Amino acid sequence: MIDLHTHTFFSDGQLVPSELVQRAHAAGYSAIALTDHTDSSNIEFIVPNIVKVANDLNRSGNIRVIPGVELTHVPPDMIGSLTELARRLGAKLIVVHGETIVEPVPAGTNRAAIEAGVDILAHPGLISDADCRLLHNRGVTLEITARKGHSLTNGHVAACALKFDVPMVINTDTHCPDDLITVDMALKVLQGAGIPNGKTDDVFRQSQAIVNRLCKNL
Repeated sequence: MIDLHTHTFFSDGQLVPSELVQRAHAAGYSAIALTDHTDSSNIEFIVPNIVKVANDLNRSGNIRVIPGVELTHVPPDMIGSLTELARRLGAKLIVVHGETIVEPVPAGTNRAAIEAGVDILAHPGLISDADCRLLHNRGVTLEITARKGHSLTNGHVAACALKFDVPMVINTDTHCPDDLITVDMALKVLQGAGIPNGKTDDVFRQSQAIVNRLCKNL
């Protein structure tokens, strides 16, 4: 199992990074990204600390740990500059908190994330065909999520991704230990989103491809 969207106590998660990573390792995960919620108020605190702990944990070699951020509820016109800042500070993976239907995310967030060239657009809600076309052109990956609430639009997201040949990953958006899932459960979430059995392997391969690309220098 690979999970590219999780949270620690640096934002609203329950665990310190070391415990979250250890629990993921014990659950059979091969890689995990630490992507705490970030805006302009805390990005210069969170990213260096996540980078530091990821470097420490990667030395153990038990599981690949990717330092990242999730830009959350920020004004769309700030997403580009915060993406650049996060990368300069050492974040390897940039996730944007998309326009989920269960939170009042600013309209235009999905488009701004795509235009900024982030790595993953998380739980993008009722994403438009126009934005999916742009996703395909910009090489941004869409998230299918196991998280309650955000997962309500998984079927719409998957249908759009399949229609426009947009790569997908399956993430948990983990905030507590019970949010971690097995590969079998991840497969059920993908199937429940309407992704054909012949395409589910592509989702897992996309996660691995992202890890391979980001871990070259870790």
